[in-house]
Amino acid sequence: MSATWTTLVTGAGGQVGRTLCERAPEGVRVLAYPSARLEVTDRAAVQEAVLRDRPAVVIHAAAYTAVDAAEAEAARAEAVNVQGTTHVAEAAKAVGARLIYLSTDFVFDGTSGRPYMPDDPTNPLGVYGRTKRDGEREAQRILGEAALVMRTAWVYSRHGTNFVRTMLALMGERTELGVVADQVGTPTWASSLADAAWVAASRPDLHGILQWTDAGVASWYDFAVAIQEEALALGLLSRAVPVRPLRTEEYPARARRPSFSVLEKQPAWTALGLPPRHWRENLRRMLRELADEPTASASA
Repeated sequence: MSATWTTLVTGAGGQVGRTLCERAPEGVRVLAYPSARLEVTDRAAVQEAVLRDRPAVVIHAAAYTAVDAAEAEAARAEAVNVQGTTHVAEAAKAVGARLIYLSTDFVFDGTSGRPYMPDDPTNPLGVYGRTKRDGEREAQRILGEAALVMRTAWVYSRHGTNFVRTMLALMGERTELGVVADQVGTPTWASSLADAAWVAASRPDLHGILQWTDAGVASWYDFAVAIQEEALALGLLSRAVPVRPLRTEEYPARARRPSFSVLEKQPAWTALGLPPRHWRENLRRMLRELADEPTASASA
């Protein structure tokens, strides 16, 4: 990879896309395309942008990620996650660019009982997981060794809508919360994922599938409890509320979730040369960023 190189980021208005743009290393020219500027379902628009900009790498962060809504909007999820990925991969191939495709733990069904290896069979439970899995296949079919799939899980940042920000809002409004305690995975700070993606982008030798999350495991309930404890310590919340563990059947949702979707990350940690950080440490770092923002204030 040359000292100065161009990377096109799709979905640059989302929490991962914004973080990728913020954390781009020196020497990288970033072309940020939020969905409002580049709709990946529009093949002609994708071809035009990539042929004009001729990036060395495309990081494909654009995705339909509304897990429950996807069950009712399967055609839209398919258009974005599968057809959109086909368009991006074809355009990348036309200019000889590498593609990094960001994917999800939801490609698995959660029945393994051990961390999932990159080459374990996939078996998504819903439309979101299926369309992301099919997007993986399209990227690899079209680009071969010029494609790298990076699976991640439970991503949050100080931007946009995510579990951490939702919990902070609810904890400031309600007198108690119930959170699912029998679904287990690994929370991942978007900054951690972005740093890993940039290292991967600089490594043309990497292809196939890498899995990146922070270290450790948690249930959604564990995650919520930690959010409250850390937020109280930083003054983002002014009072504690009881957090009650729920079984999945007590919190009905349109889409089924994997009960255990922990990913095996050691190969990625080794390949990228990045030391893993425990998810709680990174949660604390993200909340400290939130607390340092000028508009931050404790919830009543």
